[in-house]
Amino acid sequence: MFLETPAAMALGVAHRFRDFRRSRKITLRELSAQSGVPYSTLRRFESTGEISFLAFVKLTSALEQDSQITSLFAHVPPSSIEDVIRENRLRAGKN
Repeated sequence: MFLETPAAMALGVAHRFRDFRRSRKITLRELSAQSGVPYSTLRRFESTGEISFLAFVKLTSALEQDSQITSLFAHVPPSSIEDVIRENRLRAGKN
């Protein structure tokens, strides 16, 4: 199994992000204005993959792709019956 380095994964996401933005015909300056993320930050992200998570969320939201972020780690299935019981107790307010 081939595992990418974190830097390679970040750069891959940045390039896919850039391709998505371009497919929507949105310029860097337009996206910067819509998201509130500085132009220089956006430009650096697309070329290096480096960005704060909050800035990335703002960019993703400006492109109306919130579900891409909210689906990360959305639900981890329980690994045992004890996990199910604990989860149900927490929901019911019975710690």
